[in-house]
Amino acid sequence: MDYDFCVIGGGIVGFATARQLLQRYPDASLLLLEKESGPGMHQTGHNSGVIHAGIYYAPGSLKAQLCRDGLEASTAFCRDHALPFEACGKLIVATNTMERERIDALYARARANGLMLERMDGEELNRREPHIRGVAALYSPATAITDFAAMCRKMADLVMEAGGEVHYHTAVDHLLEKDSHVEIGAGGNSWRAKKLIACAGLQADRLATLAGLRVDFRIVPFRGEYFQLPAEKSGLIKHLIYPAPDPALPFLGIHLTRMIDGSVTVGPNAVIGFAREGYQKFSMSLRDTLDFAAYPGFWKLILQYRRHALHELRGSMYKHAYLAECRKYCAALEMDDLRPYRTGIRAQAVSRDGVAIHDFLFQQTRRMLHVCNAPSPAATSAIPIGAMIAQKCGELPE
Repeated sequence: MDYDFCVIGGGIVGFATARQLLQRYPDASLLLLEKESGPGMHQTGHNSGVIHAGIYYAPGSLKAQLCRDGLEASTAFCRDHALPFEACGKLIVATNTMERERIDALYARARANGLMLERMDGEELNRREPHIRGVAALYSPATAITDFAAMCRKMADLVMEAGGEVHYHTAVDHLLEKDSHVEIGAGGNSWRAKKLIACAGLQADRLATLAGLRVDFRIVPFRGEYFQLPAEKSGLIKHLIYPAPDPALPFLGIHLTRMIDGSVTVGPNAVIGFAREGYQKFSMSLRDTLDFAAYPGFWKLILQYRRHALHELRGSMYKHAYLAECRKYCAALEMDDLRPYRTGIRAQAVSRDGVAIHDFLFQQTRRMLHVCNAPSPAATSAIPIGAMIAQKCGELPE
């Protein structure tokens, strides 16, 4: 069958893109293909559910703009469709003088991004959060929480209501660009589309390679391991509690997160995953491991962050080391409070020279647009990202 658009990938970015395409081109035919049994089965359904405000990103950057727009769009989407969300706010806590200097720099960056943050000393922090200790903190009242998987399922419903065709259990294994269309194959099925958009997340490099594109990056999976506090400690915090980020590191560190179901999680750390979609501890895929182990950029990245990598590995292997990270600002936590919780896997694009790519990365041909890297906070920013992709598709030739 022939379609105007084919979207590959049923995560929140894929469905947001499909929805934006159908809103922009209401008479268009659209096909969305997803290899799993339903929407949002990977990164969308395995994150912390935080709708970020855009505090950390360089002023004037695309990430900062998309995050601000995404905060508004995500909360509006939840309101419009009666989905759960709560603007509980976030505290970024400094536990010593060096971390105070970091949050001072973060405050200046946030103000340059047009965000209003409140600064507080340790006494005010302790008044607002009696179980959290620190010498200073920043408060972001706009930061919220939701269920991104629920958002994604609703987007899937809206795409189908608008006439989009969605096929699950469909792993694409053939892509061939012709002058007037793209041929798509999956098992014994085949389709043709005038324009193709790949939002493949953890499989982004493989879809681009399948399409015959020059792929000068590799997706390296990083496991984010979480714990959940027991129900009797769900009232331990009123806000999201984040550490002061180290600007030299690519991840934010272990934090306490209020979840939309009323529970509280602790995490994540960040360790190498040996399977792109292996959520159980010690999951291993030989293909996935060889993919990054044979890539020179991976070893350059690990060499650069070797001390941090060993620190994270220690926290993964030894629960008491993980607890020690949490107790830096929440001394009330005990070993028995760290209960098992689901793991997330982040698709980190790494360049050949060993740089963890933190910006959006697209590869575009006459009839294809591949989203090779949609960095955190992609879930927060999914709706404006979808609008941006739909606009880019409009610029492709007919």
